[in-house]
Amino acid sequence: MSEGVSPLYPSGGMVLLEVFLLFLCFHGSLSSPLNHLGGYRLTGSKGNPLLPEISPAATPQPFLPILAPSPLVPFTNTTIPKLSGICMLNFTAVESLMSMTSIDCFADFAPLLAHVICCPQLLATLVILIGQSSKDTGMLALNATLAKPCLSDIEKVLAGQGASDSLRQICSIHSSNLTAASCPVKDVDEFESTVDSSKLLDACEKIDPVKECCDQVCQNAISEAANIIAQKTSTLLSMDGPHVLPEYSTRINDCKVIVLRWLASKLDPSGAKEVLRGLTNCNVNNVCPLVFPNKRHVAKSCGNGIRNETACCNSMDSYLSHLQKQTLVTNLQALDCATSLGIKLQKSNITRNVYNLCHISLKDFSLQGWCVASYTFEEQNKLLFLFQVNTGTNTQLSL
Repeated sequence: MSEGVSPLYPSGGMVLLEVFLLFLCFHGSLSSPLNHLGGYRLTGSKGNPLLPEISPAATPQPFLPILAPSPLVPFTNTTIPKLSGICMLNFTAVESLMSMTSIDCFADFAPLLAHVICCPQLLATLVILIGQSSKDTGMLALNATLAKPCLSDIEKVLAGQGASDSLRQICSIHSSNLTAASCPVKDVDEFESTVDSSKLLDACEKIDPVKECCDQVCQNAISEAANIIAQKTSTLLSMDGPHVLPEYSTRINDCKVIVLRWLASKLDPSGAKEVLRGLTNCNVNNVCPLVFPNKRHVAKSCGNGIRNETACCNSMDSYLSHLQKQTLVTNLQALDCATSLGIKLQKSNITRNVYNLCHISLKDFSLQGWCVASYTFEEQNKLLFLFQVNTGTNTQLSL
């Protein structure tokens, strides 16, 4: 951001976060397939003056990978929890995955990493755990009686390895997440006799995390299978018209979880995790997670031609500092957030390119912007294509 601005004095929690991010910088070996995004310039094809401009430098400005690494392995301690004794889920089959999840949901950082790292990993773990256990039980869901103690056992295992003990609240997880909910199919044999399982597995056995978000080959196969099994009940036929669509939509979503569990039973836990996290990130990266507060002070300092550039940049710095404290964002979310804010600033009668004026780049939209290595040029093009498809913009990247 602009020079001459007083530094922030972060709280204890923010200091811990910065230590975490600093460690993340030096832990590149576990990063995702898209783990390097070099310094680049973001410009609009039509010369939009409100999009951020990032010039190449000797040291690239990096961003959080789409699939984030888990850098706290050396610092986690494991304790043996006291479990219920009645949950029959196969924890041994996903031991490595549980360990990774406890790291991604590390106690002090789970709330800040929630929607980007922790919760997607936790949801994937629940799906894989039930999917792998179905090899022994023949069931793709737990009943309500077992769901509660099993969820409690999962929490205890993760907390015993260093994860937050508030994951239910942080990720809005309930025991119903382990059941079939409203989906009428939960038996493996019934599932495989109802859907084209070979077609489904071919589409989702291995996905490209960038191409899948654009082509949606696996996602379409999952939706098709979910629609088929959702229709294996006559309940909807007896309902009044206005209630059918919401009810059916909920049922489709519940059946998609059953489909994912079946897929997880056919893949090894590591491969299943990659597929599930890839699918999740297609949704995560579609939306900027930041909440833009009132821009009144920025509009007052930067509107109507900007009479005082220093005051304008101070206002922008203060505004972005507030955004930084909200949550971590992914690369594609940062692009979307920058574009969204640019549009909002324009609507607030700010016509000058304040991104250029105040030296604002994409890294300023989250605290982690300075701490991950750069992407290759080929990967930049993949990111750009995905961003254009998901946002409908003509934004261009150029070196």
